[in-house]
Amino acid sequence: MKLTRLLSCLFLCITGISCIQEEAPNAEADILTCTVPADILRRDPIIENDKVTLMVKSDTDLSKQSPEFTLTPGATISPASGTTQNFSESQYYTVTSEDGKWKKRYEVSYIVTGIGTEYDFEKVKHAGSAGYDIFYETDHNGNNIMDWASGNPGFALTDMNAKRESFPTLSSADGYKGNCAMLITRSTGDFGSRLGMPIAAGNLFMGTFDILSAVTNALKATKFGMPFEHVPTYLTGYYKYKAGPEFSESGKVVSGKKDMFDIYAIFYETTEDVKMLDGTNKFSHPNLISIARIDNPKETDEWTQFYLPFKMQPGKTIDRDKLKAGKYNVAIVFSSSVEGDLFNGAIGSTLYIDEVELIHSVEE
Repeated sequence: MKLTRLLSCLFLCITGISCIQEEAPNAEADILTCTVPADILRRDPIIENDKVTLMVKSDTDLSKQSPEFTLTPGATISPASGTTQNFSESQYYTVTSEDGKWKKRYEVSYIVTGIGTEYDFEKVKHAGSAGYDIFYETDHNGNNIMDWASGNPGFALTDMNAKRESFPTLSSADGYKGNCAMLITRSTGDFGSRLGMPIAAGNLFMGTFDILSAVTNALKATKFGMPFEHVPTYLTGYYKYKAGPEFSESGKVVSGKKDMFDIYAIFYETTEDVKMLDGTNKFSHPNLISIARIDNPKETDEWTQFYLPFKMQPGKTIDRDKLKAGKYNVAIVFSSSVEGDLFNGAIGSTLYIDEVELIHSVEE
């Protein structure tokens, strides 16, 4: 609720429409923070519009957990913050605004099984007024353990009337097996051009997209990584790709330059100061351990397998105790335009991705 109103006001201000009238006070119903014992966490709580995800260590007793929440001023929550519950399954909380006019239902989940290693992109849910696609992964019990991130929430700002099929990242029935992910580089129209963001590459990645920061610093807003307790060795899967007809930089067509896609994965150590890498340092940060990246991308109308080895960075080693404690993150990233993070690419470039597997070594 708070996010929707803030972004609507931002849109009106940028387009020159008055937004002097302040937001009505005490009409929000949002969870701002979630606190649990630090020694059970594998990463900071992930708080989304209607969901809180807590990735915890495998020896955590889920039957008796008491998460505490801070809310927007004056709001209340039921069950009460600090209530002990059995989180072997997701629990649901209702936040009510101080004025009593707004309610929001949050799903709170404790995840102990990790992110999995095989991704077929068959599971899709929908968000936003357009119902854009969000790919997600489940464990063997059907519990949601990870949502794939994309730039779809940011693209929604560029056209509030956009239909699901016009978004950069969506599901397709034309998979290698069943459905697949389809990533398309789109124009962001006049709104995006005004912000110096004339295109939006279709992308899909492990991590989070900070919509509040995206307008001012899209690279910082794109945060990569999920905890991974194994040493990744290869990334494999299948793709098809067709480049768009005209490549552009800063919104201007560049004659003779052809667009190309990107597939890569990074593995890095986390610390108290470095929780996640972002678009500004994903290939350069000193915490990087290894990188797997496609080096021979090509256009193809046929499903083509990629098999990418993780290459260790010079002088890097892996601490097995830290690995077991969940102190390393992995991120897999796909993009329909290799320079999409710089808003360069060809409108219409289309990348299909399916049947991806993250292969890892067997630890002793």
